[in-house]
Amino acid sequence: MLKTASPRAGRLVEQRVGPKPFLAFVPKPLPPDPPLVYDDELGNLIENANRSLGRLDGATYLLPNPDLFLYMFIRKEAVLSSQIEGTQASLAELLEYESLGEQNGHPDVKEVSNYVAAMDYGLQRLKELPLSLRLIREIHTRLLEGTRGGHKAPGEFRKSQNWIGGTMPSDARFVPPPAHEVMPCMGELEKFINAEYRPSALIKAGLAHAQFETIHPFLDGNGRLGRLLITFTLCAEKVVERPLLYLSLYFKQHRDEYYERLTAVRRDGDWEGWIKFYLTGIYEVSTQATNAAKSILDLQRAHSLLVNSLGRSAPIATRLLDMLFRQPLVSVPSTAKALDVSAPAARNAINCLQELGILREVSGKRRNRFYMYDKYLSIIKHGSNI
Repeated sequence: MLKTASPRAGRLVEQRVGPKPFLAFVPKPLPPDPPLVYDDELGNLIENANRSLGRLDGATYLLPNPDLFLYMFIRKEAVLSSQIEGTQASLAELLEYESLGEQNGHPDVKEVSNYVAAMDYGLQRLKELPLSLRLIREIHTRLLEGTRGGHKAPGEFRKSQNWIGGTMPSDARFVPPPAHEVMPCMGELEKFINAEYRPSALIKAGLAHAQFETIHPFLDGNGRLGRLLITFTLCAEKVVERPLLYLSLYFKQHRDEYYERLTAVRRDGDWEGWIKFYLTGIYEVSTQATNAAKSILDLQRAHSLLVNSLGRSAPIATRLLDMLFRQPLVSVPSTAKALDVSAPAARNAINCLQELGILREVSGKRRNRFYMYDKYLSIIKHGSNI
């Protein structure tokens, strides 16, 4: 439990609600005061992060269709971010749910699918609205709609106390602001997000994420929405051309340090430690995404050469190969529908790619089979257990 708090970060307020009194934390408005100390280490991390983001943008321009790369990376992020919250759905299960019309997927898959929908919705709305409290609430509605958290006031800031860890606020690991402080805190965060922050919009996104997680304004979905907030802020600030930067893998791999860095902000006012951790993640994740883009380009070129050798079967097989970069799990019916060809033509194209070692049958069924583009998915999943 947080028993002391740095005046730089905020204040603890005693609450006498429930069987035992407890201390809730109310953060100071951003930016940090006193301001961040930009030592050599922080300066180098900012430079490295910006350079790696530039390389990522450049690498995606080499791809014939960068939107396909984005399509799969959003789904990877959805699975990872949801796994941090305890869901068990895999990337393959999400693809099966989406691509093959599996409407009876278990609840975890629905939650991951909602994350994708919330991401897509937010990115579209950013073209019309600033990154505002209104938009945050709208995104939250999409995130929880029809899921196990659907009864926890989707799209509404909480009107009761919540806490993290423990069985009640008095023994919790961390207690966010009381309900009556949520709206003032979120109003200040909205002002900060939409104000100019020098020297770096990249730093702004990191500060905003930590502040959002500290406020914990909803009854459910705070972790997932807080991670989305990083991407939305970077897109709104034009730091990245495409929403390709997702930190859930980094936060999952360094979960203990992630929570400790946030605790150190609240307890000690150590914003510098948090920002250095965050920037290291920006560098690592953008470098991994750049390498993935290059590997996908190499894979696409190699497999295109193989497919071009198929003679009369090449035209439909080539279209199927292109389709696999968006939909790497297919069946004969889904292929026929997507390519607008007959079932026998779709089956022939799938068989051709299976013989070339591009597709693998993964259902184990004699009928209603489906096939996976393993080599592509292994690039997307690299470094993660999804």
